[in-house]
Amino acid sequence: MNILLIGGLWLNGSVWGRVASTLEALGHHPVPLTLPGQGAGSASATLDDQVETVLAAVDAAPGKLMVVGHSAACSLAWLAADRRPERLAKVALIGGFPSSDGQLYADLFEVTDGVMPFPGWGPFEGPDTADLDDEARRGLSAAAIPVPEGVAKGVVRLADDRRFDVPVVLVCPEFTPAQAQEWIDAGDVPELARAKHVDFADIDSGHWPMVSKPDELGRILAEAANAA
Repeated sequence: MNILLIGGLWLNGSVWGRVASTLEALGHHPVPLTLPGQGAGSASATLDDQVETVLAAVDAAPGKLMVVGHSAACSLAWLAADRRPERLAKVALIGGFPSSDGQLYADLFEVTDGVMPFPGWGPFEGPDTADLDDEARRGLSAAAIPVPEGVAKGVVRLADDRRFDVPVVLVCPEFTPAQAQEWIDAGDVPELARAKHVDFADIDSGHWPMVSKPDELGRILAEAANAA
């Protein structure tokens, strides 16, 4: 199956290298995506530009595919389900949840000179980074690409209720499936509360399993694609 891989804030497509190798070895066709403003295009890119890039990749894939979103990009994956529900066999969400209609995409950290730079490791100390050694941290921070303000402060727009028919697998790294289910049941994740098919996959990692546990993540995604 074709599997579109979308990294979260500050990441480009290269972060998926080892996951992609595992997926290929397991018989799938991974397509790591580099987004406008995060490795492609300019710092003036907008959320709409990123959505259009995702949709172009969906449209270019033969047959149905699985779209994978990491962290903030869970919303991009869900936007693909909203715009192309008939094309998606499944959505995989890693370490994050889709925003609802009308919410800002990722207005999380200070914007300086039109971009939201990586804020350093301070905000992520704890379970998010417990499995990242110094080398991994240096590599991620050195490669981090400031996110354009037009992306971070873009407004998520959802319109097609057929998105709720697309099966979802929620990969749980720094939180557990039980915690995720609790948040959904409490109404904190309204989009997944309305989704008709939500499965959970646990992975013992921090927030960046494509760096710390790439083989295991690749196997989880392959199993999810096989089930689709």
